[in-house]
Amino acid sequence: MTSHTGGCQCGAVRFRVEGELGKASICHCRMCQKAFGNFFAPLVSVPDGALVWTKREPARFRSSNHVLRGFCPSCGTPLTYEAPDGVALAIGAFDDPAAVPPTLQYGVEGKIAYVDRLHELPGRASEDDAEALEFLRTLVSCQHADAPDGDERGAA
Repeated sequence: MTSHTGGCQCGAVRFRVEGELGKASICHCRMCQKAFGNFFAPLVSVPDGALVWTKREPARFRSSNHVLRGFCPSCGTPLTYEAPDGVALAIGAFDDPAAVPPTLQYGVEGKIAYVDRLHELPGRASEDDAEALEFLRTLVSCQHADAPDGDERGAA
C-alpha cells in the first residue's frame, strides 16, 4: 500500500496518508492566498479515513462558515483545508512534494497576473549569492528534516 508522510516546519505536527492521494490542485482565490501567505495554495485531497496524525494534530481556524484551515500551533505552517466534502493537505508539507504535482487550478478569477510569468525571472543558486555566503555558511537550520522515503521512524 502506498504511504505518504509530511508535517510542519518545526516537526510538532506530522501526518501519514495511507493509500493513493486524490486530486492535486492549486487555488488562486483570495482566501487561499491569505491562508498560505502566498500567491496560491497548493493542495491535494485525501480519501476519507486515509489521514493519520502521527504527532499532534494541527490547530484550526474557521476561515468561513464552511471551511476550517489547519496549521501548526508552534510554527504556523499551513497544513489543511477542511470542508464538508473532505480534507485537503498542503502539498508543500509533504516530505516529497515533488511526488504530488498539481493537475488543476481553481479560483482563477483571483489569480495574480504575474504568477504566469514567474518562470521568466532570472534564477540563481543560493551559493551563487556572494553577499549571502557568510550568512549561509553560519546558518543552522531548526527545520524538521523530511522523513527519508516516507519513513516516519526518521521523524523526531
